[in-house]
Amino acid sequence: MGRFESMSIVLAVTETGSLSAAARRQKIPLATVSRKISELEADLRTKLFNRSTRALVPTEAGLSYAAAAKRILADVAEAERAASGEYATPRGELSVTTLVALGRLCLQPILAEFLVAFPEVDVQLNLQDRTLNLLDEHIDVALRVGDLADSNLIAVRVGEIHRLACASPAYLKSRGTPKTPDDLCAHDCISYPPMQSPTAWRFKREQTDYEIPVHSRFVASNLESACDAARAGIGITVVFSYLAAEAINSRELVPLLQEFQPPPQPVSFVYSPNRFMPAKLRVFLDFAVPRLRARLADLPKGAASPKPRT
Repeated sequence: MGRFESMSIVLAVTETGSLSAAARRQKIPLATVSRKISELEADLRTKLFNRSTRALVPTEAGLSYAAAAKRILADVAEAERAASGEYATPRGELSVTTLVALGRLCLQPILAEFLVAFPEVDVQLNLQDRTLNLLDEHIDVALRVGDLADSNLIAVRVGEIHRLACASPAYLKSRGTPKTPDDLCAHDCISYPPMQSPTAWRFKREQTDYEIPVHSRFVASNLESACDAARAGIGITVVFSYLAAEAINSRELVPLLQEFQPPPQPVSFVYSPNRFMPAKLRVFLDFAVPRLRARLADLPKGAASPKPRT
């Protein structure tokens, strides 16, 4: 166990680039990381890292050792999962990640049903509005939005989400309904900066992208706050369809300018390839994919989806 721990520490230091980051990842004291590295170098009679005040750089021997350690630790983990029956029987902890609002509104209800159906599987749901590295964070599966970058991950598409401009009926009654993006100059806007700038909003007309100057009366730090502000009648906002769906269905919000929105974004489950897929992951995908496809298919639509090529 001691040598496996040392391998894990060397791998963590190599991948994170620092002793302190490795200590945080391994959840052990910084002094322990430094001591384990020194003890291993003494035992191997070779230097694994070149140290300086600014950086910690693996030597050639360090890189070779870390690569071998990664393979060995992966084989050990796989052997332990096989011995525990994880590949044959759905059991153990399943780690899942996705965006905060998407997870809360669309995925968490499905996870509640899944936990009832598979009592020997526990779920750890990590909601973050950023992309997590599945290997570094020890995550089994992620639900991601947008076109996926080329990688070694396996993707299962489950649907798409649209971008929607919307406002409350009370606001539109008092200020009028914009027919084109140019009409926004006469309206109060609610912006979420990662999606739309507080000073200029992006739209798409046919194949042309363009920006319209806007005045943001309210700037939100998250999409849920922007949606709540629109429901309160503060102004017009732009959010994703999964966030506005309930309010649109209850007529608390009215979708606007749908023909001027960009094409929908794909939504996919992604996971790392493995020689054997753990039973807990296999049954989760079998359970969640059709249910999530049905949920996403019922969301409000923005711009028309591009027609598939024939």
